[in-house]
Amino acid sequence: MVPRALGPLLALLPLAATLQSPAGPGRGGGMPEPSEPALRRLSHHLLAHYQKGTRPVRDWRTTTNVAIDLMVYAILSVDEKDQVLTTYIWYRQHWTDEFLKWDPARFDNLTQISLPVESIWVPDILINEFVDVGKSPHVPYVYVSHHGEVQNLKPIQVMTACSLDIYNFPFDVQNCSLTFTSWLHHIRDINLSLWRQPELVKFDQSVFMNQGEWELLYVLSHFQEFSVKSSDSYAEMKFYVVIRRRPLFYTVSLLLPSIFLMVMDIVGFYLPPHSGERVSFKITLLLGYSVFLIIVSDTLPATAVGTPLIGIYFVVCMALLVISLTETILIVCLVHKQDLQPHVPGWVKHLLLERATILLCVRDRKKFSQSRMQTLDTSRQVENNDSTAKPAAPYVCEDPRECGAVGGTRSALAFAGRAEGSAALQEVLRETMAIRQLLEKREEFRDLAREWLQVGYVLDVLLFRVYLAAVLAYSITLGTLWSVWRDA
Repeated sequence: MVPRALGPLLALLPLAATLQSPAGPGRGGGMPEPSEPALRRLSHHLLAHYQKGTRPVRDWRTTTNVAIDLMVYAILSVDEKDQVLTTYIWYRQHWTDEFLKWDPARFDNLTQISLPVESIWVPDILINEFVDVGKSPHVPYVYVSHHGEVQNLKPIQVMTACSLDIYNFPFDVQNCSLTFTSWLHHIRDINLSLWRQPELVKFDQSVFMNQGEWELLYVLSHFQEFSVKSSDSYAEMKFYVVIRRRPLFYTVSLLLPSIFLMVMDIVGFYLPPHSGERVSFKITLLLGYSVFLIIVSDTLPATAVGTPLIGIYFVVCMALLVISLTETILIVCLVHKQDLQPHVPGWVKHLLLERATILLCVRDRKKFSQSRMQTLDTSRQVENNDSTAKPAAPYVCEDPRECGAVGGTRSALAFAGRAEGSAALQEVLRETMAIRQLLEKREEFRDLAREWLQVGYVLDVLLFRVYLAAVLAYSITLGTLWSVWRDA
């Protein structure tokens, strides 16, 4: 048994052990315990009783004003066929949360904190033109100031529908809109405004990557209210992204080869039509242009709405090459088939050999005809020389006895020759008349061929001038249109 005198001492032992224990109030030599970090205390203070499912206002009549802003970082792609524009933007939005306010003096003068975006209320601001979810990085935090101002900054890859007008390709300018609006809340609950001044947003290219196919001209901003069938109005903030295509690549790979082929087609008119090389040359050009169109067909934008002007340009150039080949075939037929043609009609002589020579500045028509007919005359002279027989030289005998025999024979036949002279003379006259008629007919054919050949050459020059004028007018018109569009 323990004596009664020791009872009070035993009762004081647990208290003494507690005072001497290191786990007591004076840890580490009796120093006071350090307070919790200010960021942790503030985060616990703000989110302990926060309800992210309701709009952060104390009075439900208060409108939450969301200020938005964007900066275009890059134009990733423009799909003309599907009418889709893919851009990469830096998006910023700002609003006031009445339940995220604090006194900085209570939290070590802390005026700003980053909080998880999943833990607070975020406005349901979407882009109406969204067609697909892009590969955007996830930013898990937002900045909150002690006044309750929340800043949500994030990059977004935007794939939006856009009405692309490719008629002016490759000198086209596209205007695509990005419409930010609350999908559910009407304007009495959530209103939209612009974070910066419209002039600052319009020409801000501080972060734009200006090295691609498209260049950013400006970004316009516009606020409007939208309602459907007299229902509640919704706030919309529209940003019009205006971009322009750089045409240098398409000019070098599409326009210049086509222009070179057309120039060679014009130069081909200076080949002589009677040589026959012009037809083969123009057929080669036509085949080459067809292969060129097959190669560049994948480069041209394809839409079901319309055809770009450059596609019409290629079709017209192909049609001009076909017309040029047809004209060449016509001229060659006139030059190489003169003997099968009838006489040149009088109206053709009047229009082509008289009027057209004046129009074409050919003052001396005979000189023009003579210079053009030189080849035909040369060929005709060769034929005449070959067809004309040389007169036989008189036979001279060398032996006197042979000469005597021949003289006797001549004297024997003299009487018979006189009797048959009249019949032989008539036969000679008939042969002479036949030869004369043949020569006259040949000369007539020659004059007829000369006339048709002259008509062919004059018509060739006339059609060449018309073709050249059509090509120049067409080229000047397209060049003017593309220059106006380029400088617009």
